[in-house]
Amino acid sequence: MDQKMAYLDLGKYCKAEGGFILPGSKSISNRVLLLSALSNGVTEINGLLSSDDTKVMIDALSKLGIIIVDKDINNIELISNGSLNNGSFDLFLGNAGTALRPLLAVLSFMDGYYKLHGVPRMHERPIRDLVNALRQLGCNIKYYDKEGYPPLIVSPFIKSNTDSVSIKGSVSSQFLTALLLAAPVFTNKNKTNLTINLDGELISKPYIDITLNLMEKFGVVVNRISNDSFFINHEDFYTTPGKISVEGDASAASYFLALGAIAGGPIIINGVGNNSIQGDIEFTKFLTSIGANIKFSENSIESSGILVCNGEKLKSFDVDFNMIPDAAMTAAVLALYADGKCFLRNIGSWRVKETDRINAMQVELSKFGVKVESGDDWLSIDPIDIDNWPSHVSIDTWDDHRMAMCFSLTAFGKTNVRIMDPSCVNKTFPEYFDVYNKMLIQKI
Repeated sequence: MDQKMAYLDLGKYCKAEGGFILPGSKSISNRVLLLSALSNGVTEINGLLSSDDTKVMIDALSKLGIIIVDKDINNIELISNGSLNNGSFDLFLGNAGTALRPLLAVLSFMDGYYKLHGVPRMHERPIRDLVNALRQLGCNIKYYDKEGYPPLIVSPFIKSNTDSVSIKGSVSSQFLTALLLAAPVFTNKNKTNLTINLDGELISKPYIDITLNLMEKFGVVVNRISNDSFFINHEDFYTTPGKISVEGDASAASYFLALGAIAGGPIIINGVGNNSIQGDIEFTKFLTSIGANIKFSENSIESSGILVCNGEKLKSFDVDFNMIPDAAMTAAVLALYADGKCFLRNIGSWRVKETDRINAMQVELSKFGVKVESGDDWLSIDPIDIDNWPSHVSIDTWDDHRMAMCFSLTAFGKTNVRIMDPSCVNKTFPEYFDVYNKMLIQKI
């Protein structure tokens, strides 16, 4: 959404159908931007996501000496000598964990002075586990304010005598991703191999597969010794593939896949298909299990299903969402249309996202008159008939793009739903409500 809006009234609908091209994956876009910056030469990136999160990464890389040329919308050329500038830099990274965390790791092995900070919510998102791992490798990182949280001050790296490091992955997979992406910088500068050992359980494992896949595309093959151990050879470093395309965002696809499941469809989503490297593509299996019809092609997915406006219901569920925590937010809203009590389990990572999503979800779902309970890493929703929902509901989005997008799916009852601060979708999908509204075809 180009303009800041105080609220958006959804209206009441029964059916939806249509097709569109997904914006690029945020997770892939910011990884590719950083990998391109660390590769000597010119990299042409096609399908790059244009959003707040990618903008802060691009702005930071530009400050650090990378030349970025806009070819046309969503396509850029990135020109680099294979390193980032030393010196003294103040880098504002908004609320983009996919920018701040990998940049912290990479810059910790450089020779400059860097301050990394963001919006107030970013300063509430923990980063201690990543900092502790980087300090094991000799990095000079200090907390600017509160111990364990950004802002952070990075000073020049001094050669390390270690060739192994351990890192916890129970809070965020982005910590391991950051360390993996920065590992070739460390090994190249330190002239030693590196083994990264995972300490304890890793959440959101599919995001690590994205990281390893993209590192290989840029010439670094990580030897996975076991599920918990990764080896990086000091002779390997990033090389540009010349051209690389960013596939559509599977997390963003979840809202439209769900739309097809509850509003008839078909909804055809182009830009991601059966060869996707993103873990959130597994959301399609969940949708199938609760009553949706999903069809795949190489570069598209089609979703169709029931009409909840006519009283039809999805199947209740009890699911571990550890592997797809972002798409799980869409599942939580779909529970409103289920035929029984639903449980979302192993979603503890929601606590440290753009907001405390378990708390936010409990508050907002409860506005529909349903019983919602929660714990440290779970949420339950006991739905009621949509005829018994309140006549009006106002959804607070908690400055969280995913809250706005997933609650757009509540337009299929007999309730007037108002989304507050809908422009928070600019973080990852600025055109979301424009695309969504074009698919709504029958009002109640």
